[in-house]
Amino acid sequence: MLDFLAVRFSVKTFKLEALQSISLFRGALKLVKVEGYEVPEGLYYSKDFAWVKIEGDNVRMGITDYAQKSLREIVYAELPSVGSDVKQGEPYGTLESVKAVSDLVAGLSGKIEEVNDEVKSKPETLNEDPYVKGWLLVIKPTNLQAELANLMDFNAAVEWHKAQAQAK
Repeated sequence: MLDFLAVRFSVKTFKLEALQSISLFRGALKLVKVEGYEVPEGLYYSKDFAWVKIEGDNVRMGITDYAQKSLREIVYAELPSVGSDVKQGEPYGTLESVKAVSDLVAGLSGKIEEVNDEVKSKPETLNEDPYVKGWLLVIKPTNLQAELANLMDFNAAVEWHKAQAQAK
């Protein structure tokens, strides 16, 4: 009987730990599905299918769920080096899928502090988890407040995704 309780306890503990690790990003964030596309709260979005997350003095950037689903199977990611500069609205790299080659367009301007090497070696990570494991760059922004005005907040992004889905 004690063995059964120990196994049951460890399964519950495992489930709790798994839920906590999933919640690290999604935790208190609201996640809306718009026509099957995930749009998390707490991010800013560009009309170039990029998301931006403010993390203290730095900003983490990636591609949206809409972008990765539109590209389908991503097979190659070309990303810039740490120390390079990116400029809002300008290409900084490319993604290659079985469908097309697409430019990556910077959501904000700044100096690259970190590049996600996992995406370079396993580009399918972008299809599996574009908001957590599939981030692309961490930058130190050069004009954060002014450039945020050019991005969509959560509510605007939800409406924009609805319009994109209807246009398909």
